[in-house]
Amino acid sequence: MKSSLFILCIFLTNLNTFGQVGELLWEDDFNAGQLDLENWNIETGTGVNGDFGTGQLDRATNRQENISFQNDVSGAENGCLVITTRKEFYIDRNYTSGRINTAGKKSWGPGHRIVARIYPHDVKQMGQGFAFWMMPDEIPEGWNSLMWPQGGEIDIMEYVGPIPFHNLGSVHYAWFWQNNEWAEWNHGHQGAYYSYETKQVPNPVEPGYGNYPPDENDLNAGSYGFHTYGIDWYSDRIEFFIDDNTYHIHHLNDGGVFAVDGEDESAVILKEGRRVNVSEYSNHFSEWHPFEHKMYPILSAGVGGSTYSYGGAIVSAAEFPCSVFIDWLRVYKLDINVGINQVTSREFKIYPNPAKDNFTISAKNTGKYEVKLVDISGKTVNQSTFSHTTEINTSEIEKGMYMILIDDGKRSVSEKIVIQ
Repeated sequence: MKSSLFILCIFLTNLNTFGQVGELLWEDDFNAGQLDLENWNIETGTGVNGDFGTGQLDRATNRQENISFQNDVSGAENGCLVITTRKEFYIDRNYTSGRINTAGKKSWGPGHRIVARIYPHDVKQMGQGFAFWMMPDEIPEGWNSLMWPQGGEIDIMEYVGPIPFHNLGSVHYAWFWQNNEWAEWNHGHQGAYYSYETKQVPNPVEPGYGNYPPDENDLNAGSYGFHTYGIDWYSDRIEFFIDDNTYHIHHLNDGGVFAVDGEDESAVILKEGRRVNVSEYSNHFSEWHPFEHKMYPILSAGVGGSTYSYGGAIVSAAEFPCSVFIDWLRVYKLDINVGINQVTSREFKIYPNPAKDNFTISAKNTGKYEVKLVDISGKTVNQSTFSHTTEINTSEIEKGMYMILIDDGKRSVSEKIVIQ
C-alpha cells in the first residue's frame, strides 16, 4: 500500500498548477542605514516568562551591537541588515541577540511569494542559529488571543551551525483546538531539509548533527554565501524553495496529496528528477485553519537551546560575534492561487465519480485537451483527446482508484476517480 501511495503522490505533485510570480507588492532592501519602524518592530527580552519556546540562552536587544547595517558585504546587491549574536553579560543573560518582526504592520497570507536573501556568515558551530519565519497576525473572531501551535508557524529558513550543509523548511500546527489552550502533546510538525550541494532533499532525509564547522571556502555550506529563501503560499498548499529550487510542498487538507485517511503523512518523491518532500495536513479542526490567514515575518538569531532549536547546546568552540546579513525581503503577488482540485472543479466537470461503465469530462472552455486515465502503478489505461466534452468507457477497466490527467499543452490538472 505504501508503494501505491508513493506513486500516486508523484502524479499529484508533478501536476500542480503552479502560480506565476507577479507584481512586487512590498520590499525592504535595508539600504537606508536604519530600520524602518513604519514596517518593523524590534522585539526585546527573553520571551514569555524568560522562554522564547526554544530554550535559547540569549537576550534580544534593540542596541546597535545586535541590529545594525553594513554597505560593504561581499555578494550583496546593496546595503544589508546585520543581526549579530554576542557573548556578553547583559542584564541577566550571557549572550545577546537581535530579533525583528512586522507584527501589526505588515502581514500576508495565501496568494503571495515571500522571499528573503540571507547570508548566515558566522553560523558555524553548535549552539548558533538563525531563522526567517512567520507567525499569525490574525486571531479568531470572539477571541483576544491565539495559542501556539493552534495559530500555526511557518519556518522558511531554519539554519543552524551543527547542520552546516542543510536548511530546514517546515510548518508547525495543532491536531486539536483544545479550547485554544496549550498542551505539550498537541503539536504537529511537517518539515524537510534542503541540501545546498544537490539542491534537493538529501538522502538520508535527516542529515543530523556533524561535519562542523565547515571550511570557509566550502560552497556547499549555507554559511558560504547569499541564498534566497522563500515560500509560494497558495490557498491549498505552501511550497518552500531555496534559490528557486522547490524542496518541500505542504498541503493543508487531508487528501491534498495522499489518500483521505485522517493521518498526517509525508513522503519524498521525484519531481522533474529532483527529490522533493510532500506532506499533509494541518487543517485538523474547524475553529481555525492556520495557513489560510495572514502571518507576519520574523528575522531572529539565537544561541543554544533544545535539540535542533538554534543548533542545540552551545559549545566552547563557538566564535562570537556571530553575524548574519540580510540583503532584502520581498513580497510578490502570485498570479495563480489555486490547487489541483480547485482548478479541476472550476474548469472541468467529471461525472459520475465513482464511475461504473463510463464517465464524462466536460470543459468550461472549448480547447484542445489530451486526457489520460492512469492507474496507481503509473500505467496509462486510456488516452484520448477532446475539445469540449468526452465520454470515457470504463466497462473493461479493473475496479480501483485512478488519476485523470488533463493537459492543454500549457498546463496540467489532475483529479482522482474511483472505478466501481
